[in-house]
Amino acid sequence: MADVKSEWLRLPGSWAHGVTLDGRVFFIDEEAERTTWLHPATGEAVISGHRKTPDLPTGWEEGYTFEGARYYIKCF
Repeated sequence: MADVKSEWLRLPGSWAHGVTLDGRVFFIDEEAERTTWLHPATGEAVISGHRKTPDLPTGWEEGYTFEGARYYIKCF
C-alpha cells in the first residue's frame, strides 16, 4: 500500500500545503497567492477520513467528498 501522506506532499514548485484546525488539507500557491482544496498536480482533494469532532452531537462524524465538500455521517 502506498503511503498516502508522502504522495500528497509531492507538490509543484511554488506550492505548499496547510491543514485547518479541523484537519482538512489545503494547498497554497505562494506565487499566485491563492489557495485550493484540490491538489495542484492531481486535481483531487486529499481525503483524510472521517473525524469525530467535539462540536458534533454524539454518534455523528464528519467526512469529505473527493471534491472537498463536507458531509455528516450518523453512526449507529
